[in-house]
Amino acid sequence: METVADFTMLGIFVRSGAVIKLTMFILLIGSGWSLTVMIEKWLRLRKVNAHAAEFEDSFWAGGSLEELHARIGEHPSDPMASVFSAAMAEWQRSTSRGLVATEHMRANLQERIERVMEVTLGREMERLERHMVFLATAGAVAPFVGLFGTVWGIMNSFQAIAGADSTNISIIAPGLSEALFTTAMGLVVAIPAIVAYNRFQRDLQHYSQRIEAFASEFTGILSRQLDERP
Repeated sequence: METVADFTMLGIFVRSGAVIKLTMFILLIGSGWSLTVMIEKWLRLRKVNAHAAEFEDSFWAGGSLEELHARIGEHPSDPMASVFSAAMAEWQRSTSRGLVATEHMRANLQERIERVMEVTLGREMERLERHMVFLATAGAVAPFVGLFGTVWGIMNSFQAIAGADSTNISIIAPGLSEALFTTAMGLVVAIPAIVAYNRFQRDLQHYSQRIEAFASEFTGILSRQLDERP
């Protein structure tokens, strides 16, 4: 009695050769890591946006900036609060040393504060963007890894045809199924990675612009306080 080949995903994997199995394994690892990065980025962005909203509420509540700085500390975990804390630390160091006595000193202080906030924002955004390169790489490379499996599966089909001297579908079907399966796996890895990368890049850009807007407003507040000093 003729045995019917198993064309389920497990059956294709078990029946495939070492090269196809290695290709599938690489794609599975890539898919799992991509999913991990997506979940981590989604949770992280959700958290920092919530913390930013809380910090903005505290900042615009009308209380003392020094008290707010003392409350959040020198090294807060929230990027927006980190930008504020770095600027306030520079402000307090300069004012405590009397480095605002002249117009030139005040201009230098404002420049230093702006530079400190810019550096802090860059560092915090770099942390938020960690592993984003992997999503971009997975989206670009996975289809080619799948294509490699496709070519290898087609080669196996041709070899089976040559060995059996027949073009019967039962001869070429196993190799073609391996080829199509690796193609599908490559797309399964690539499409979510590309979609997630584009979405997270947009969200990160919006978040960066949100902090930049806050930094500009905060700079204006400190500038007015400098102007009001005798």
